[in-house]
Amino acid sequence: MHCNFVAVITFSLNPAACCLSLSRLRSKKMSQHCHADCQRAMDAQEEHDAAERADMIAVCLISSARMVANLDREYTSYSAQFLVDNAGRKNEPAQDPPPSTFTIQDCLQYLVEIATPKPESKQREVDERRSTLILKECLEYALKEGLPKLEDWTHVGCVHKPPPFVSLIPRVPMKGELIEAKTSEEASKLLRKQPVGARLHVFNPEFELGFYEGPSGPESRYVGLRDVMITGSGTMKGGPFLEVKIVYKKKVTFLKVSCTRVLTSLPNDSGEECEVEPMGLLVDFIIPRFSK
Repeated sequence: MHCNFVAVITFSLNPAACCLSLSRLRSKKMSQHCHADCQRAMDAQEEHDAAERADMIAVCLISSARMVANLDREYTSYSAQFLVDNAGRKNEPAQDPPPSTFTIQDCLQYLVEIATPKPESKQREVDERRSTLILKECLEYALKEGLPKLEDWTHVGCVHKPPPFVSLIPRVPMKGELIEAKTSEEASKLLRKQPVGARLHVFNPEFELGFYEGPSGPESRYVGLRDVMITGSGTMKGGPFLEVKIVYKKKVTFLKVSCTRVLTSLPNDSGEECEVEPMGLLVDFIIPRFSK
């Protein structure tokens, strides 16, 4: 499942056990020996795409919520790339072969395929779904289908298609519901028990300043909405704030966002300012709440 090719294979009479062994062996070394195809693709990107950003935040929310619900004894990381590969797809039938027909030879064939470098033009097909995927869709898919643990799936940014034995990789069931809040006050109440997901209106260069209060003048450039995880709250000289975790330019960073700033206009696709219903910098608050 992971990018790096591993020459050592644990053979088993059980194909599912073999597939899982291969996944974990490659995952163990992936961070140090990423496949050249993936490295080239990541170097060519200024930042993660919308799907990767949303899914990285989604799994952080899920891991934290499962700890709160005492479903995981310790903080457990789940696969964001599984959601990148699958969330948001509509009306696509499962392509997995029946487990009874899958063989160790299929595992070997897949390893040979991913070990063979591919032309840059074929490394990643255009997938429009990835440019529009948002946090809520990621969470909905996770609750419906479950999630594999981080070590059982490919890394974020992998350019290889999921292998044909994905149905044999175990997933952790995610039984629960999504709860949404309309205001920052409602979100603050949810925050007392667990981190809260949201979407942040991002403007540059103000976003780089630490305490984020949105646009400050005509030089401000609207970047768009970004998925975030609210981790705390407090008060500074600039007023009350919510602290958020955000994936920005390939980095995970924390930012203090003003709770008092109100937006009354936003640029449209042509860059022209248009009036909007008054709103804060943070919108679309949501949490996953799990049950046993």
